[in-house]
Amino acid sequence: MNMQEKIKLTAAEEALVASFGRLAGSLPGNADVTTERDRLAGEIRSGGLPTRRVEAWHYTDLRNLLRTVPEEAGEAVNTLPPLLAESTMLSLVQGRAGRLPQVEGLSGTTTAEALANGDNSVRLELSYAEDAIGRINGAMMSDGFSVDIAEGTELDTPLELQAVHGGGQVHSRNRVAFGAATKGTVVERHVAPEGDAALVSMLTSLSLGRDAEITYVIMQQQGAGDTHLGKLKIELGENARLKLLVVNAGGKLVRHEIDCDVKGEGADLMLRGVNLLGGESHTDITFDLGHNVPNTTSTETVRNVVFDKARGVFQGLIRVAPDAQKVDAKMSCNTLLMSDFGSFSAKPELEIFADDVQCGHGATVTDIDPNHLYYMMARGIPRKVAEGLLINAFVAEVVEELENEQLSEAVEAIITDWLDRHE
Repeated sequence: MNMQEKIKLTAAEEALVASFGRLAGSLPGNADVTTERDRLAGEIRSGGLPTRRVEAWHYTDLRNLLRTVPEEAGEAVNTLPPLLAESTMLSLVQGRAGRLPQVEGLSGTTTAEALANGDNSVRLELSYAEDAIGRINGAMMSDGFSVDIAEGTELDTPLELQAVHGGGQVHSRNRVAFGAATKGTVVERHVAPEGDAALVSMLTSLSLGRDAEITYVIMQQQGAGDTHLGKLKIELGENARLKLLVVNAGGKLVRHEIDCDVKGEGADLMLRGVNLLGGESHTDITFDLGHNVPNTTSTETVRNVVFDKARGVFQGLIRVAPDAQKVDAKMSCNTLLMSDFGSFSAKPELEIFADDVQCGHGATVTDIDPNHLYYMMARGIPRKVAEGLLINAFVAEVVEELENEQLSEAVEAIITDWLDRHE
């Protein structure tokens, strides 16, 4: 789409532009930030949102799927107990960041304060020309966290960045920089009490320094009428190891974009994803991984369960640069289709410019194996219970790869609860 082309805006696009008009005077940032926000909002006004004619949005036609946009966020809502009881909380309520906790090795500020102080670490540039999430978020994001974990820090307890959305628009942005040889677990959790619909955009930038070992979990549990537009931008340094789990267990329209640049030799990425789709929801994980240096590894496994009239999408691209020899990268996407009316689109891709690599991808879409079901029912297990056990085993397999028993059990409890409500 040509962003300079004038188009007739949809009701949702008009609402986004109107929201920016109401918010512009109160959004944090110096003159340079304000100028950039104006430019991004102007691009929405002149070009609208991307359609299926844009390759990156072909399976998630945002212009047609985003029918309504609520007004700005309303009253504050209460936080919830953390996913793991011992976690240290970073609270983001209706897009407003709370106080930074006192944790040894952790320093930083809120995004609002960083913008107000002219901190250029909050960068608003887009990832690509039709980066609708970056454009919406850059124009209207108001707060979040900008956090540094000092070199050598081993976090004693997990950090939970808990974003509670109680209806209306919420646009926030975070930056987390893990110094060399840091270790720890971070949970980015999106929750919403049932009620007014929300439109949430969140952009988080992660950087892992040399020898860092981090587990990062995104748990998306928004309401049945909510829209969630998320983007995670990752940079991996030398010998850095990242275990990333993304679980989508809520929302009506969800898109998670994950962009990872592997910049240091010896780095390793393990991505695991679980998409639980029901009703008439639409959920999309779009993944772009660049292996830019030699001797790096990655594995990506995404498991999807589709009920009712839900629709799911996985787009995964692995790029290997010409000098990135000895790369080992594997990607798979597996779907259980539990309804004749649901659907799932998988688009795994490889772009390889080096000649001494091991790269592969695969995708499957199927229903429950009748032999497995028969085996269990022949032993007296009711059909519904047997189906539930098989579905749980299908998705739990990837969660268990976190190799953190407490965290895996907490995530599996949420998955089981969702399945109990949809089987």
